[in-house]
Amino acid sequence: MAKKTAVKTKSTEEILWDSANKLRGSVEPSEYKHVVLSLIFLKFANDKFVKRRQELIDQHKEAFLDIPEFYQAENIFYLTEESRWTFIMENAKQENITLIVDSALKTIERTNKSLEGALPDNYFSRLGLDQSKLSALLDTINNIDTLKDEAHDIVGRVYEYFLSKFAIAEGKGKGEFYTPKSIVNLIAEMIEPYKGKIYDPSCGSGGMFVQSLKFIEKHKGNKKDISIYGQELTNTTYKLAKMNLAIRGISSNLGNKAADTFGDDQHKDLKADYIMANPPFNLKDWRADSELINDPRWAGYEIPPKSNANYAWILNMISKLSQNGVAGFILANGALSGGGEEYKIRKQIIENDLVEAIIILPRAMFYSTDISVTLWILNRNKSERTFEVNDGVKNYRNRKGEVLFMDLRQKGEPFEKKFIHFGEGEITAIATHYHNWQQIHWEETYQDIPEYSYSASLEDIRKKDYSLVPSKYIEFVNRDESLDYAEQMQSLQNDLKELFQQESQLKEEVSNVFKALGYEL
Repeated sequence: MAKKTAVKTKSTEEILWDSANKLRGSVEPSEYKHVVLSLIFLKFANDKFVKRRQELIDQHKEAFLDIPEFYQAENIFYLTEESRWTFIMENAKQENITLIVDSALKTIERTNKSLEGALPDNYFSRLGLDQSKLSALLDTINNIDTLKDEAHDIVGRVYEYFLSKFAIAEGKGKGEFYTPKSIVNLIAEMIEPYKGKIYDPSCGSGGMFVQSLKFIEKHKGNKKDISIYGQELTNTTYKLAKMNLAIRGISSNLGNKAADTFGDDQHKDLKADYIMANPPFNLKDWRADSELINDPRWAGYEIPPKSNANYAWILNMISKLSQNGVAGFILANGALSGGGEEYKIRKQIIENDLVEAIIILPRAMFYSTDISVTLWILNRNKSERTFEVNDGVKNYRNRKGEVLFMDLRQKGEPFEKKFIHFGEGEITAIATHYHNWQQIHWEETYQDIPEYSYSASLEDIRKKDYSLVPSKYIEFVNRDESLDYAEQMQSLQNDLKELFQQESQLKEEVSNVFKALGYEL
């Protein structure tokens, strides 16, 4: 009997990830993401540059080949000879390759003003990378044709894949730079950022902006109708966000530098039409006792307690909303209830009729924490209105004095074995239920569903002493909400993880048996 060999073709992302993993040992995962993503950026920038250069030659415009403006006008970065990929690969085996890469990045940033502050500064030299491992990574990236399928955004896909994998690899407490894609997609589908200014006060690597633009493309909108504003505290993540947006040709204003949103607000006068955010959960000691006492962002409210920044984030976002602005953001569940200053702020926000929806999410959706979290939707203008979009007309009824509560803890599907995410169909169903509630003729399209949703009046919320915990409003038939279902869900997820591990061990044993018989799987 002839031996059969089954060959599994790896994706570009998987090949790159395997190659990047070879850097382990000499470089921490939190560091080598900047190495890999910077090199991918260099290759992509070069491929775009070479294509544009050939276009100029074909148009008999050789005199313009080395004029940066003839590239930048087409949203392409101009590359000097020493910053081109060909030059890097010619020197890939040299001992000074890290210096050459650093020099290339610095030159590109200096030559293209839109990249100012976006690229790592002397990063490769400072890390002390193993030359042979870096050369191997360069060889792998060299084989990627970043323009082969522009419709499917190869480089964008690689970035998304790597950012999520890095967030998972870095684990609890270190994945804050990345919000899981399905959560960002859900926010975009619910608040529908079609036109205007989008703001993220803790933008991480820029994922909210990327998915916002994808939402617009999906619904046949125009990316030019959107302006992007953001702020990020960590300098390396700030650079990562600028690079992430730059490779997609997305112009943005992330402030002049990486800075603390509370202590050094980079967008003091901004009024945004949409806010999408995943700020750090339960941030402690975010201000000193005497700091920010008279900050205009708290005007009309109690001063947020320094022991927890959750309500400082909320008030910061409220202060940035335009007259018709809508915000969708993630917070830990503790912000839904509790006393002290937070109670007073929450009560005032509810009485000001800013809360539109409270959606509790499943556990294990985030790579940095396994707690259940909540999606808040705030709306400055809950009155009846109609507006046109590219794929239809939206009619919103007068929803003053109402809040929609949704419980998604029983939704989601396994992802990367130990995490949960929403599939595309689920995101559509959740957003549709929310939009049905918003419609002019909502009585025909929306109804409360036990264990899933409930439309509460302001009077309902007053009776519950301004608690925003969904289980206090949603009717439960088959579940006893006095039980800790979050804990039970975690136990089930742990059991599922153990089953996956057993499956993996079994596959390895079967593989060894076949190999012993001379077969390849």
